[in-house]
Amino acid sequence: MREDSSFVIENTSMNGNMEEEEFEGVEERDPERNPVNEPLLKRNRTLSSNPLALVGAKVSYIESLDYEINENDLFKQDWRSRSRCQVLQYIFLKWLLAFLVGLLTGIIATLINLAVENISGYKLLAVVEYIQQERYLMGYLYFTGTNFILTFIASILCVCFAPTAAGPGIPEIKAYLNGVDTPNMYGATTLFVKIVGSIGAVSAGLDLGKEGPLVHIGACIASLLGQGGPDNYRIKWKWLRYFNNDRDRRDLITCGASSGVCAAFRAPVGGVLFALEEVASWWRSALLWRTFCSTAVVVVVLRAFIELCHEGKCGLFGEGGLIMFDVSNVAVSYNVMDIIPVAIIGIIGGVLGSLYNYLLHKILRVYNLINQKGKIYKLLLSLSVSIFTSACQYGLPFLVNCTPCESSSCPTNGKSGNYKQFNCPKGLITFGIAVPSGLFLPIILIGSGYGRLLGILMKPYTNIDHGLLAVLGAASLMAGSMRMTVSLCVIFLELTNNLLLLPITMIVLLVAKTVGDSFNPSIYEIILHLKGLPFMDADPEPWMRNLSVGELIDVKPSVVSFRGVEKVANIVEALKNTTHNGFPVMDDDVEVEIVKLHGVILRAHLIKVLKEKWFLKEKRRTEEWEVREKFSWVELAEREGNIEDVGVTKDEMEMFVDLHPLTNTTPFTVLESMSVAKARILFRQVGLRHMLVVPKYQATGLCPVIGILTRQDLLAYNILSVFPHLAKSKGREKRN
Repeated sequence: MREDSSFVIENTSMNGNMEEEEFEGVEERDPERNPVNEPLLKRNRTLSSNPLALVGAKVSYIESLDYEINENDLFKQDWRSRSRCQVLQYIFLKWLLAFLVGLLTGIIATLINLAVENISGYKLLAVVEYIQQERYLMGYLYFTGTNFILTFIASILCVCFAPTAAGPGIPEIKAYLNGVDTPNMYGATTLFVKIVGSIGAVSAGLDLGKEGPLVHIGACIASLLGQGGPDNYRIKWKWLRYFNNDRDRRDLITCGASSGVCAAFRAPVGGVLFALEEVASWWRSALLWRTFCSTAVVVVVLRAFIELCHEGKCGLFGEGGLIMFDVSNVAVSYNVMDIIPVAIIGIIGGVLGSLYNYLLHKILRVYNLINQKGKIYKLLLSLSVSIFTSACQYGLPFLVNCTPCESSSCPTNGKSGNYKQFNCPKGLITFGIAVPSGLFLPIILIGSGYGRLLGILMKPYTNIDHGLLAVLGAASLMAGSMRMTVSLCVIFLELTNNLLLLPITMIVLLVAKTVGDSFNPSIYEIILHLKGLPFMDADPEPWMRNLSVGELIDVKPSVVSFRGVEKVANIVEALKNTTHNGFPVMDDDVEVEIVKLHGVILRAHLIKVLKEKWFLKEKRRTEEWEVREKFSWVELAEREGNIEDVGVTKDEMEMFVDLHPLTNTTPFTVLESMSVAKARILFRQVGLRHMLVVPKYQATGLCPVIGILTRQDLLAYNILSVFPHLAKSKGREKRN
């Protein structure tokens, strides 16, 4: 994996002055002494440092993605030569892939739900039978043993075959859509392990589940469809190759993420808004329509399977398996004074959500120290959690007295119903074993619990039903932890199927998010920082307005650049001695005696040139037909190969390469006087990988580019490592 910076050395001193990347690796650290935004991986933080990050449970080198359109001569010629029929075909294929993403996500989500409901259901029926026979020890051993085996299957797959399948996957998807490549995150092996592992973990009753994994599964499906399958068995159809680039892949993964949320909650509009509000860093109206198409297909597939399962063809799966809190039949009645208890629920949700984030941050640090010891420790940790969870689920009901069931949906010990009778005679209820899932469902259950408790305590003071207060409690805790508002509001409306809850739900979400923001970042931001993923937030730090991009460039070595027609030896030397991804291409203007910027050429394109041996014996510009004969724009969009795999003979080293046809002639440039805050906003909104910095005044004979800004250069903690005095101004701004 490659570093994105092009700051390191001058072309004339390539071997002697290269800045080395130093990593101190992963080491044990006291989790109590680390701030929230300290990554789990310790490394020397400098501008343009080569980043390491935790992707899933795997330490990987990461790099940025090329979301910017590379407007070189081949790209322009390709668009000029496309017929109207080919353009319509390209658009049709985009919609077809969006449809297939929704279809496959819906089918896989249904199969996961079928498996979880049947495995968990038959396991519970067997345990209840042991309890009815008063064979409590056998019931416990059967319950714990089954959960142990299911956890072992899920864990061994993640540990040995696909470490990137561990965890929910949503932070990595956020990072990818922000422009950070996450290696091996969307492969076929990861998809398979994610599906089987989710079934095993949820069926085992672990506090993990299928909401986050379903988002990851949808993204994997989208990525595999866009690139024509897994790497080793990729379909090389010509029309599919149009989508084998970072830009189109980003749009497909966005569709996959929204489809996953829709499949988890049966909330098509909520899925689209979740992608817009939470995971996507770049959006446009055409993408909105395609994501809505994907979620519409998902909800149709889910509904079709539910109708099929009503006929008894799906075992224990009926309307269960999908999170549905249908309160459409509940009378919703509230007045102006009820805003007070609703606001109290929001405040408590914000405080508890922040506390949940803080505790999870500490737990993740402790787990990381254990996981660093090796695969066997990862496996033992998962199995230990399984045994502890099973003991709590089986033993806690014996500590509570049976209470009469006053609800219309009382539990049974049969094969139907969402609640089961446990250790009570007929007509009483104490404990319904719920299978929590992901970060969503545990938060929903905790929030529902304190919401109902507050409803009981405030019964004399409010007309709102206890069940509705439980829903508001769940919404408040999710907003307090995840800091989402619009998408959560719509998701809860689609879950409850009651539009009358809209006003009080909006109030709860706004209050909870406001309170939570005053304590710590959202749970996903915390996980992103812990994993070391260089995520770029939408809002720059206020102190960044006091720093110019020219000052950033001053602390970096000179930029590496090429001439328009460059010697092969210089290109090979630069690629072998640097890890840069982009290089400015210059041309001499003899008439006015200045050096002109022609554009930026990517590392992948240079490697492609060397592999194809596209060399010239004399120093000259090539004709247009010569380029089209050797390369196509679709081929250049693919990223493949390393300089180590390229063999160049001694005679070829003395030849030349015309870089003009492959150079992006329209790179984004900024003046050196621009503030870092403004440059950062532009960098994120456009989805850049490189931003060229040019001088305010260009002197005769000097280079027109003084440096290149990359993602690593614009991250706050990297800037503060070079300009520590800015940390003091940052503290003053917070106090003010």
